[in-house]
Amino acid sequence: MTVITDQDYPKGASGGWLTWGLAWLVVLTISSGLFFRDGFDVLLDAWSKPEYSHGPLIPVLSALMFLRELKLYPPQPGPKDGRWQGLLVVVLSIVIASMGRIFNADSLTAYAIIVWVGGVLLISFGWRTGKHFWPPVLHLVFMLPLPGMLYYEVSAFLQLVSSELGVWFLRLANVPVYLDGNIIDLGVIKLHVAEACSGLRYLFPILSFSYVFAFLYQGPRWHKALLLIAAAPIAVLMNSLRIAMAGILMQRFGAEWLEGFTHFFEGWVIFMCSVLLLFGIAWVLLKLNPRKMKLTEALDLDTQGWLPQVARLKLVQPSPALIAAALLMIISVGSWPLVPDREPVAPERYDFALFPSQIGDWRQFGDERKFSPAVEKTLAADDYLAVQFSQSPSAPKLDFFSAWYRDLSADGVQHTPEICLPGAGWEIAKVERVDISGELGLQTPFAINQVIIQKNEERMLVYYWFTHMGRAMPRNSSAKLSVLTRGVLAGRLDGAIVRLISPINKDQPVSEVKVQMNDLLNEILVELPRFVPGK
Repeated sequence: MTVITDQDYPKGASGGWLTWGLAWLVVLTISSGLFFRDGFDVLLDAWSKPEYSHGPLIPVLSALMFLRELKLYPPQPGPKDGRWQGLLVVVLSIVIASMGRIFNADSLTAYAIIVWVGGVLLISFGWRTGKHFWPPVLHLVFMLPLPGMLYYEVSAFLQLVSSELGVWFLRLANVPVYLDGNIIDLGVIKLHVAEACSGLRYLFPILSFSYVFAFLYQGPRWHKALLLIAAAPIAVLMNSLRIAMAGILMQRFGAEWLEGFTHFFEGWVIFMCSVLLLFGIAWVLLKLNPRKMKLTEALDLDTQGWLPQVARLKLVQPSPALIAAALLMIISVGSWPLVPDREPVAPERYDFALFPSQIGDWRQFGDERKFSPAVEKTLAADDYLAVQFSQSPSAPKLDFFSAWYRDLSADGVQHTPEICLPGAGWEIAKVERVDISGELGLQTPFAINQVIIQKNEERMLVYYWFTHMGRAMPRNSSAKLSVLTRGVLAGRLDGAIVRLISPINKDQPVSEVKVQMNDLLNEILVELPRFVPGK
């Protein structure tokens, strides 16, 4: 994004491009580019994925939005107040980026870039004028990837919604269909609504377009808000229609028709249909508006005078705040190598391959299960174990799974059972976060997630939790916070996710199943510290 400063400059004066002010601006920009290079790597990596392939357009659109706003504020001679507030914002961006370096979270550096842009604008124009340029700065958020934890949770939610709506549309078309979690059962053929079908790849660009549309819209503010909010349901609706159309084609013509259809109908076709719906909502709102404006009148599409604003770079003067910001960035770049890289160091532990096949009265049933390469890549665990335990051949078989990570803050551990199980056709019937320390006879809290899942008439009880430095935590966010606080101070970033699953027989009370689960869990907790070290 081009940063244009508005320094004191006599009206009607003209000058060349070689000025000290512009030189300091170039120094500030280059040094900042070097300082935030890890953040740019994050952006480039995200933009290579379908969900964020629109990312390179976002800075361009933000720059055009900025030029549109800039023409409303002509150069004003005289001193400008509030430049030093901008320097404080630049300092904040440096702090955020440094935290990203210390915590090995490069995404923080990418977020800091937006904070830096806002700070430079405040330095350039002062608080009184610069504060009006927040819309184009805020729009830059759409170029950033979502944090991993939020991404998977949103994706899982959208998968469920898209599946439900897709099945509803199929039934409207008189197509016999049954929804099994995220699996659309058409009888002979099943259609799996995976992450790629969640709608995220449509949601982000549509949200960006809706933001720009609302920015250019000249109607009432509540119209703007409604147009912005409508983007998400429109994206989900269009994605559900796509899933329904895929189901119709699969049911009537076979799975071989899907490949060409999917390639044709995804991407720009979905996007353009969503844009048309957005225009339709705006048209309806204008019809209901007493002013009776036309849509062409309600959108400020006048680009006259935008590009000439670029010439205002010649107005740059070396203000103290600008020089201070440039020097600060130079110092930050020079001291950047002094900020230590966080290398995950784990204590000694046994591999899960050595986990005993018998613990107490429980014996391992069958061989250890290994996941497919695709699942292992998604799981991204450094070591894992998936086995079944039973007290006798005729007794219920309980699944035990644990994945150990050298760095528990890594993205792979985002795939919690609440996210993964619906993909296997299971529905989440009930979720509770409970402390079972009393049931286990423990003196310290032991908080876990207690989940009941179901598929047709089949039900199961699921325990799962995260563990870091010997502490059990039900929430992924709590585990990551523990890594970034207690873990960094103690030099311990390793941890694990642990899961137990038991079937619930028909008419069997859950309390009875919990007794069996707790009995096995007590035995597991005796062995687990050798494989998932605590303190």
